[in-house]
Amino acid sequence: MFPLMLIYLALVIIRPQDYPAVAESPGPPLQSLVLLAAAGMWLFSSRKSFAAPQYLLIAGFLVVAMFSQVVNGWVGGSLFVFSAFAPTVLAYVLLANAVDTRARLETTMAVLTVCAAVLALHGVEQASTGIGWTGVELSQGTRIQYVGIFNDPNDLGLLFVMCLPMAFYLSARGGLMGLRRLFWLAVAGLLLWGCYLTNSRGTLLAALALLAVYVWRKRGLLTAGILGSVALTGLMMLPSRLQEMDVSEESAMGRVESWYEGVQMFRQNPIFGVGAGNYTDYNPLTAHNSFVLVLAELGIIGFTVWLAIVGYSFRMTLAPLRRGDDIIEDVPPEVPDDIALAHWRSDRALTFCLLLSLCGFFTAAFFLSRSYVVILYLLVALVVGNYTRLRRQYPSLPAFSLDQDLLRWPIYGAVGAVGLYIVVKVLLAMA
Repeated sequence: MFPLMLIYLALVIIRPQDYPAVAESPGPPLQSLVLLAAAGMWLFSSRKSFAAPQYLLIAGFLVVAMFSQVVNGWVGGSLFVFSAFAPTVLAYVLLANAVDTRARLETTMAVLTVCAAVLALHGVEQASTGIGWTGVELSQGTRIQYVGIFNDPNDLGLLFVMCLPMAFYLSARGGLMGLRRLFWLAVAGLLLWGCYLTNSRGTLLAALALLAVYVWRKRGLLTAGILGSVALTGLMMLPSRLQEMDVSEESAMGRVESWYEGVQMFRQNPIFGVGAGNYTDYNPLTAHNSFVLVLAELGIIGFTVWLAIVGYSFRMTLAPLRRGDDIIEDVPPEVPDDIALAHWRSDRALTFCLLLSLCGFFTAAFFLSRSYVVILYLLVALVVGNYTRLRRQYPSLPAFSLDQDLLRWPIYGAVGAVGLYIVVKVLLAMA
């Protein structure tokens, strides 16, 4: 199953099936066939796990999305939602079960990062010649883009910034007389250059957020704030759309107005929203905010479930980072302390990498409507697979359970909805 999931990841990102020349005469749906083949192998596997709350939450999220269409009068729409999102649920389950060792997790991160680097190379060619090997030209004459789900520069930048911490993590492994480190540092540099070529303000802010979180963990909050401010000033001096960052600027104002419309949709349909995928039926511009999109389309129920998926993922990365070296007491006594300690610190470094990827993704996603995109749930699968593995090795790590949080998430959902409303009102007042 694991090799098939790696092939699936490559097809999801590189997407040869979406190249314009191929799309004119499409062959078999390779991406779907590979996913189904992996599912078939998984069914006969004895290594199944559903220990994390995200399994039930993501399945429940699909059910809520389907029911939101029924409530809004389109029963057939539930089948459309199922056909669109069920493969994502399946991909999450398979990948979360597949990455059950550190070696598998690192291999998966390597595949993701190399595939992202291929897209960055395509962008470099695009920027220099005006067109990439896919036949796709620059967006707006200046911004790189790709095909399929990455045909928007913002989506492309989101992928780059999500994979950037993985490239730096892999560069720390050394080996091959330093060539491995050099290779992954070159990949990281390529992804950074790709972030810049997308000319996406959300992507550049997400890259800045990665730096801030890294410095916060290593040097403290004050140093992170100072360096973040200096880095933001430096970025705004570069020729990019960050120089236009202002609430009253036309593009930014359009997004804020769309957020406001999304909040109004929620106020008029507070329980199940206006229906999954129906946002643009009520507003010509999409939400441009993953949180607002879920709140408007799926109401407080869908928003609470989605927020729990996100929240548990962050908690699963923060829990190991909050533990000190005392965790090696969980290790069998026959394992030498120095070896156990080295493994634990490697596990913490890997978990910190996943935290950075989450921070980068959600910083960018705050300015994009990417609540249902498969890349998010693949990242969640990596987090779940990693934490499930850590819980097996270190039983004293907390076990997260929905039973313990039945009141927590509805309260957080209500607070989040109110918080979004306040943010939108403040931004409108500033404009």
